[in-house]
Amino acid sequence: MEITNVMEYETIAKQKLPKMIYDYYASGAEDQWTLKENRNAFSRILFRPRILIDVSKIDMTTTVLGFKISMPIMIAPTAMQKMAHPEGEFATARAAAGAGTIMTLSSWATSSVEEIASTGPGIRFFQLYVYKDRNVVRQLVRRAERAGFKAIALTVDTPRLGRREADIKNRFALPSYLTLKNFEGLDLGKMDKTDDSGLASYAAGQVDRSLNWKDVKWLQTITSLPILVKGVITGEDAILAIQHGAAGIIVSNHGARQLDYVPATITALEEVVKAVQGRIPVFLDGGVRRGTDVFKALALGASGVFIGRPVVFALAADGEAGVWKVLQMLHDEFELTMALSGCRSLKEITRNHIMTDWDTPRAVSRL
Repeated sequence: MEITNVMEYETIAKQKLPKMIYDYYASGAEDQWTLKENRNAFSRILFRPRILIDVSKIDMTTTVLGFKISMPIMIAPTAMQKMAHPEGEFATARAAAGAGTIMTLSSWATSSVEEIASTGPGIRFFQLYVYKDRNVVRQLVRRAERAGFKAIALTVDTPRLGRREADIKNRFALPSYLTLKNFEGLDLGKMDKTDDSGLASYAAGQVDRSLNWKDVKWLQTITSLPILVKGVITGEDAILAIQHGAAGIIVSNHGARQLDYVPATITALEEVVKAVQGRIPVFLDGGVRRGTDVFKALALGASGVFIGRPVVFALAADGEAGVWKVLQMLHDEFELTMALSGCRSLKEITRNHIMTDWDTPRAVSRL
């Protein structure tokens, strides 16, 4: 079967993966309303394309925290990728580097920061969960720095793990032949079977529920890396992130896996962008499946997007080649959307290129 869009990889992954593993990657919290809304909200944003503009040359390159990348499409942190494919995060790192974009490695990866560094050059960020044992956090951040990672994406929406009912039903646990590699020597790499979700039990035992804004400042005392605050969906928290020294914000609802009935990230994006007022970059993850989605996010003020599930599904279907193809398809769709909207560079994408179901009717000025 010829793959023509990103969504088709999920169908293949569902056929190939054991039910417990597919459900872990695919499911959201509780009623999964936000999971569906992360996708559906994009469909309520329509284009206002401009015509008769010379689009024979289109520049999609951009800079993120000073690093030049080929397109504003990056890879979000997704845990335990070796459950999807034996090469796991290795394959993802190589595909991202090949596509000229950024990969974010999860704290809960099945490959360590050192192993990912060994795959060769590439711009990589490290996603951090703050553990109760702060020495573990110090060690982990220093290792990421030494391994050449360029930023810390601090996940802030997970004081407790959301109620993911598929994982409870399946008694989810990391397969016995795998470990959380970044914690292997610390006796923190095991995730045992329990009477509900092994991941929920593991997180409850290790992740620091007392995490607060002071800890964002504390992190800055142990690393010189820029800190992206991942999990912001309100203007109030965006302002606090700036006040506490964040280098950027990722508007994220954790792939709809934490609190159900929060808004889709594309719906929350504009509030955050307005609060930030251009002081730091704002990124988005959640529900991005098309190049049109990328354009809509940029039109609403995002500096770029991160993709998660499409990567693990493509990884399951076709390893490194699958991840590379996902990035290529999104690149090509986004370029086409720019051309058909009359935009030759990212800075030409504006709020005037879209209309949303929350817009007031706009007056068209007479020339």
